[in-house]
Amino acid sequence: MTPKSSPPFLNDVDMWQVKAVPERPTGLFDVRYRAFLETVAHVRAQLHRYCARMTGSRLDGEDLMQEALFEAYTKIETLDDANRLKPWLFRIAHNRCIDFLRRRAARERAESAYWDDIGVAGAEPATTDARHAIERLVGHLPPKERACVLLKDVFDYSLEETAKLVDSTIGGVKSALSRGRAKLAELPAEPAGEPARTLDPDTARLLQLYVELFNRHDWDGVRGLTSADARLRVADCFDGLLESSPYFVEYERSPETWRMEVGAIDGEPVLLVHIQRAGQWQVGWPVRVHVARAVIDRIMDYYACPWIVGDISESDLQPMPGPASGKA
Repeated sequence: MTPKSSPPFLNDVDMWQVKAVPERPTGLFDVRYRAFLETVAHVRAQLHRYCARMTGSRLDGEDLMQEALFEAYTKIETLDDANRLKPWLFRIAHNRCIDFLRRRAARERAESAYWDDIGVAGAEPATTDARHAIERLVGHLPPKERACVLLKDVFDYSLEETAKLVDSTIGGVKSALSRGRAKLAELPAEPAGEPARTLDPDTARLLQLYVELFNRHDWDGVRGLTSADARLRVADCFDGLLESSPYFVEYERSPETWRMEVGAIDGEPVLLVHIQRAGQWQVGWPVRVHVARAVIDRIMDYYACPWIVGDISESDLQPMPGPASGKA
């Protein structure tokens, strides 16, 4: 169906037929998908904020938002009114968040049963702090109440819009808001910032060495710390094997002065890329790495996602001590 008011990426209907879209972008993303991402750029910061608050993690929130955007890209022909693009994207992102929370709940139940069986107490799941109290505490609410409070009280959606987004009735939304707000009012104040989770010594040394080699531009040394089939995902750009990517070339020829260090976001150990601007160092973006069997087998670089650190507080963003400085 032809949109009533089409943004640029919807002008060529034939180009956007689902049958012409790959199952998942691999390697360097094609021009059409990148054009779509540029078209929805104005709403991505809000989408990320919603997903981050729903999941309790800025990085998980970004990953889910990117999955939601690709899903939207493959279903773009079903959008019959381009003026409804933003709530349509929120609905897709919301469903992704609910699926994520269900999988996490199932995993946590399984882990809890395991620890109960062997008589060991499992660690409490981490929560996210934010500058605004409602966003800082909303992670304590059940998923439906969390979604309704966020959409209505943070993102200013009407009762009718919220009901459509969470697939409920206005009465159901009112009830969820009433319960959620009451629970939030009863919660005690929490200390700002989530303490960084402790890395095992071998992983800590591996990440520190990775950072030192990266800062020296020793790309062969960095490759030596990764598995032969290591995967790389660079936001808005690339998804595939590290060995077939231009990843290190892009850092080598970057016009900006940068350095990397080991740090933490929302308590999760990550690598932080700092950029020097106007004589000051500032955090540009995080890089998430996954270690398996003493080698790095997956890297997620969020260089194109400034919203991840755009509103972050110092208590949520923690550098970790160590000899991480190097050539910029």
